[in-house]
Amino acid sequence: MTITGGSALPREDIDRMMREAQEHADEDRQRREDAETRNIAEALQWQTEKFLAENGDKLPQSAKDEVGEALSDLRGALGGSDVERIKSAHEALSQAAQKAGTLIHSGAGASAGADQGATGAGSTAGNEDVVDAEVVDEDDKK
Repeated sequence: MTITGGSALPREDIDRMMREAQEHADEDRQRREDAETRNIAEALQWQTEKFLAENGDKLPQSAKDEVGEALSDLRGALGGSDVERIKSAHEALSQAAQKAGTLIHSGAGASAGADQGATGAGSTAGNEDVVDAEVVDEDDKK
């Protein structure tokens, strides 16, 4: 805490305020950490809900159930004030969401590679008039 300029407060009041601020510094730090933990958990909740809405149809049911259960646990933890429970539920949801993301990316990468291998190799061999071109929209330049 810094006190600058002239003050109409007596020196005893200033000393008392400084002492109280120092006494409550640990409590303030803990409250800030708790608020940050809650904010990070709420952000993960939102991101996971969005992820499920956009990609839920691409996931196997077991993965959706695992993420849904972890998401439900985090919602319950956020409804209370137990920060350790929030941290634990956050970690569980984070792991479940990472597994689900890995499933989607590994499945999408494998199917895209298989599709390209099936159509890509055969189509260029039979068509020698392939032209590499760039589309330019003249209206965007104006």
